[in-house]
Amino acid sequence: MTNQEHHPHHAAAAPSEAAMAEVLDLDAEVLHTYQADVTAWLADLSDGSPPRRILDLGSGTGTGTFALLERFPEAHATALDVSPQMLHRLRDGACARGLDERVHTVLADLDAPWPSLDPADLAWAASSLHHMADPDHILTEAFRTLRPGGLLAIAEMDFFPRFLSDHLGLGRPGLEARVHAALNEDHGGDLNPALLDAGFTLETKRPFVIDLQHPLPAATGRYAQACLRRLRAHLDGLMDGEDLATLDTLIDSDGPDGVLRRQDLTVRTTRTVWVAKRPQQRPSQ
Repeated sequence: MTNQEHHPHHAAAAPSEAAMAEVLDLDAEVLHTYQADVTAWLADLSDGSPPRRILDLGSGTGTGTFALLERFPEAHATALDVSPQMLHRLRDGACARGLDERVHTVLADLDAPWPSLDPADLAWAASSLHHMADPDHILTEAFRTLRPGGLLAIAEMDFFPRFLSDHLGLGRPGLEARVHAALNEDHGGDLNPALLDAGFTLETKRPFVIDLQHPLPAATGRYAQACLRRLRAHLDGLMDGEDLATLDTLIDSDGPDGVLRRQDLTVRTTRTVWVAKRPQQRPSQ
């Protein structure tokens, strides 16, 4: 695969990068129906002119890249991320899927000035904008990089996935609600003003409600374990010892109480997708 890497001003790896990569890949595996629904919706919005050049902004391991390339078989994608490890994993995934000729990776800090990129028909940013130090800068650069008439799709989770019932058979009821309350997990927000300020016209906004019940995808237990483990890393000092011990049992136990073997798991979350357009250039007078 051809790979051009532009070194950013600062490319410090995020802590627990391997754990984050695992969460991203499991998320795509468990929520594959959601991904298929989103890309089908984007195909409907393309008005019969499917994108040929796609940008994946903050691509991570490439789950969005691969879903979009599956939906748009004539397209090529450029994946941008600040992490060399994520891009290495993405390239491996592209090769395994036979997509190596259709994927181009760029190592870039999107909070810094962007490298020179070919005009794109579709820019995709999934659960990445809220990680950026300057989202307004990201939107301005995305506007500049899209061709006139090109679309920007931004997907953000309204809240982190929930997996547990209130009554677990161990510990006090309502553990998961207390976990999220302690962390104040809230990724929501209104992007409309920022999109308009960047020059976009808002095409549409749609919430995708995810409520998976049995039978669940085979990877659900591992997905729940990886997500809860990520949350657990931030909870010391925020919850009492009984709740933390219960959470540790759920995460680490190989018995029936652990999430790897529990029969009462569900997957509940909501993701909102905004689609905005760079307006067509006005004809010269």
